[in-house]
Formats: sequence, structure tokens, C-alpha cells
Amino acid sequence: MTMTDPGPVLPDHEGVKTTRRVLLGMLTPSSNTVVEPVTTAMVADLPEVSVHFSRFPVTEITLSDEALAQFEPGRILAAAKLLAQARVAVITWNGTSAAWKGFASDDDLCRQITAETGIPAASSVLAMNEIFAATGVRRIGLVTPYLEAVQERIIASYTAAGYHCVAERHENDPGNFSYSEIGEDLIAQRIREVATAQPDAIAVVCTNLFGARVAAVMEAETGIPVYDTVATGLWKSLVLAGIDTARVTGWGTLFKTRLNNLPSA
Repeated sequence: MTMTDPGPVLPDHEGVKTTRRVLLGMLTPSSNTVVEPVTTAMVADLPEVSVHFSRFPVTEITLSDEALAQFEPGRILAAAKLLAQARVAVITWNGTSAAWKGFASDDDLCRQITAETGIPAASSVLAMNEIFAATGVRRIGLVTPYLEAVQERIIASYTAAGYHCVAERHENDPGNFSYSEIGEDLIAQRIREVATAQPDAIAVVCTNLFGARVAAVMEAETGIPVYDTVATGLWKSLVLAGIDTARVTGWGTLFKTRLNNLPSA
């Protein structure tokens, strides 16, 4: 499957014309319970699009050797190869480990996925960074559920890339399943708190957090773009699959973003 291939076409049956399907592949940690329902909800008004998921073991987010080993490329590639059997148009790592491991880890992973499967690959974190770079974001607000040590690594990654974190909030939780039990009211409050520093954009970094559900409301309240990593993963997947992202409505300004350096929908 090539970068311009929109995905599989159903065969005609008994003279009945069929509709082209666009199948999106997502890789997600085993203990994540947010990516699937939220992503599916976001594409609900795109009848030709469906999202398909493959998991690999992740149960905690810390900086221990054991926790970091959960994200070894071999484990993720095995899950990606299973998705490839579904003939998806794109495979997206819908997780945020590169934020604390270093962005190069996702660059390498995406290259390996494409080399192994022949399918374009993306990641939520790289998509977030792409949006930041193309829209002139330099000052960011950061909201996560992570431990302080993990948060410090994330801030260091963005600082090294030329961004300035002007405000941050984190819940100091080793997770990973527990992140999905953080209420939307608390997420919204954390966004309000970092918004007081007037960043160029607010990043909600964790794909097991219901940040996407509050993004549009908080953008309207604060006047600041709110980019959630579940949403950025889907956004990039749609771009690579040739789908007009503006068709996704009610989930924030992200999906209205048109970038000159990306394939046109």
C-alpha cells in the first residue's frame, strides 16, 4: 500500500455498487480504555471511515527500566504487523512514550513500521509537534496525568526542540489504567490553570486521558488552541489517508487546521 493509496475497495456484489472504505490502524497500550471509544466517536460522521486497533502490553508509566522496556520497538512492531493484515491505509502509534523517551524514538518507530509493512506510519506525539511547528507555536501549556519525573522529561524534550513550557499540571500518577478514571471536570480545570500563563497552545499529553472530550469547550472558554494527543493521532491518520479533517466537527479547532506542508485532503 502506497502513501497515495486510500485503502481497500469492496468488490461489487450482484451489480450493487459498493463504497470505498478507509481503514485506519491504531496501536494502543493494552491498559488503555480511552483511545478506542474516543477515536470511534470522532469519526462517527465519516461513514466510509473505520478505525481498527492492535494492542501491546503496557501497564505503568514510570522511568524504571521495566516500564521503559514496554515500549521497545519489537513489541510495537508485532502489533503493527497484525494491523497490516487488516489492510489499513495508515498505522498510527496512538501513545505518548516519545514525549519522555525522546522524539527520535517515534521517528525511528514510524520508519520501521513502514519498512516492515509497506504502510504509512504516524504517531500522536509527532503529529502534535508537526502542528506546533507549522502554526508557529513556541510557548506551550502542558497537562498530563504523569509522575513528576516523567513530566520533567517531557518538558526537557520540548525545551530541547525549541519550545518553552510556560505552565504545566500533572497528577503524579504512575497509571496507566487509572488515567482513564480521571474526570473531565478535573482535566478542564487543569487546562484553565495553565491557560492563565497565556501559552500559544495547550497540549494534553496522554492517550488514556479524556482530554479530547473537553478540548472544544475549553478552547471557547480560554481562546487558546487545545491539542489532545488522541485527537492529533486521528488528525494525522486522516491526513495521510486523504480524508478532509474539517469533516470532523465538535472536537476542537485542530480538525480545521490546514497545513501547507501536508498532503491535501
